[in-house]
Amino acid sequence: MTLSEENAVLDGPVTDTAAPAARRTPLWLAIVACSVPMFMVALDNLVVSTALRTLAVDLAANTQQLQWFVNAYVLSFACLLMTGAALGDRFGRRLVFVVGIVVFTLASIGCGLSDTSAELITFRTIQGFGAAAVMPLSLTLLSQAVPERLRGMALGIWSGVSGLAVAMGPVVGGAVVDGLDWRWIFWINVPVCVIAIPLVLFALRESSLPGVRLDLVGMLLAAGGLCAVVWAIVHGEPDGWTSAKVLGAFAAGVVLLAVFVAWEARTPEPMLPLSFYRVRAFTLTNIVSAAMYFGVFGSLFLLAQYLQIVPARTPLEAGVRTLAWTLMPMFVAPVAGLITDKVGGGRLMALGLFLQGVGLGWINLVADTDTAYSSLVGPMIVAGVGMGFVFAPTAAVVLGSVAREHAGKASGANTTVREIGGALGIAVLSTVFVAHGSTQDPRQFVDGLHPAVWVGVAVVLGGALCALGIPHRPRPAATESEEA
Repeated sequence: MTLSEENAVLDGPVTDTAAPAARRTPLWLAIVACSVPMFMVALDNLVVSTALRTLAVDLAANTQQLQWFVNAYVLSFACLLMTGAALGDRFGRRLVFVVGIVVFTLASIGCGLSDTSAELITFRTIQGFGAAAVMPLSLTLLSQAVPERLRGMALGIWSGVSGLAVAMGPVVGGAVVDGLDWRWIFWINVPVCVIAIPLVLFALRESSLPGVRLDLVGMLLAAGGLCAVVWAIVHGEPDGWTSAKVLGAFAAGVVLLAVFVAWEARTPEPMLPLSFYRVRAFTLTNIVSAAMYFGVFGSLFLLAQYLQIVPARTPLEAGVRTLAWTLMPMFVAPVAGLITDKVGGGRLMALGLFLQGVGLGWINLVADTDTAYSSLVGPMIVAGVGMGFVFAPTAAVVLGSVAREHAGKASGANTTVREIGGALGIAVLSTVFVAHGSTQDPRQFVDGLHPAVWVGVAVVLGGALCALGIPHRPRPAATESEEA
């Protein structure tokens, strides 16, 4: 059987309501169907950042509103990822995936039509609702659409596309703002939707967990707790980490999440089976994901600004210069996916995080007010290669740590931790930056950049040590019903 003839092999108690078995979907088409909507969602996570200065002028937005143009999306996205996966298990993963694409696109149209800051923040929040269904179910549907022996390759390609979205976010945002109008950042999602929905319906099978009930209490507790924690994180730097409302939000979040854990331990059909966390590979991989996003994306947030300030450059010029870093995962992740089973996901993640730490530290050592861009290319490439060695093994280990029917829940949990790690990294590193420097001039920016990036390096290297503890072949977690 050729690759173009491979079809989904769905194990476990999952209801497959696909078209007749005679129809064969090419493997490459299934990968594209899963990856294109994920690319659209991942791109919007970063694309707005390069347009903030333009939005400040066109919408007369103050600093707090500019922050919420980014944070409204991050907040709703991170808080509802597990809910999106649970809805897919109950009502059909392909159905909820398509609904997520539609919601995301309609919200994108609303963003493009916005004339006030309040309207844009509202529609960015709704975009996050749609994205929360798309991202975890993209990985779940992909794991179902490929045979076990080809899953590493498919996850590598999927991770490469995800890396491409990270790479293109600043570039697309800069190009659109410089060449067209900021509204086109959102309008470009419409043709992607028009292509993606029929492709998904044709190439992917529907599946769900038979007889599963929605864990409504768990959904509300998780969403509320995560919302409070993420809100506190994004407000930590501007409002002060010891301010009453930030500490209050953290306290509320911890209480709600503690109640969530207690509820999940006793409910017969939990949204997030706690047995997942008895598998060392799953737990350590989540720690690794949080460490990577904390260190790398927190540092990249500052370094992207460094490229615009030292010396002064347009958003597009700065975005293009980040490609030496952010394009690397597109080439490395598929290779890492192919060798994950042979080498071991933990070893690859440890190597990747070590390379990221070396790259970040190297950048930090050479970055100054008169540093030539050519001096940054080498460490950017090293850091980018490191990212590629983390993306695909992370997805493979997370999915390999749980029963196949629970791929959505595991993916949602891992993506949630990852997004919280990224938000915390940006907030903490920004706080360190503000304590030692400012954006007033290149000298002050560099003074703040150095101590902040060293924090990112330390966290990334700590994640590398955790990755060494991940076993080569993790044993899938048993469900509560199997344990009984």
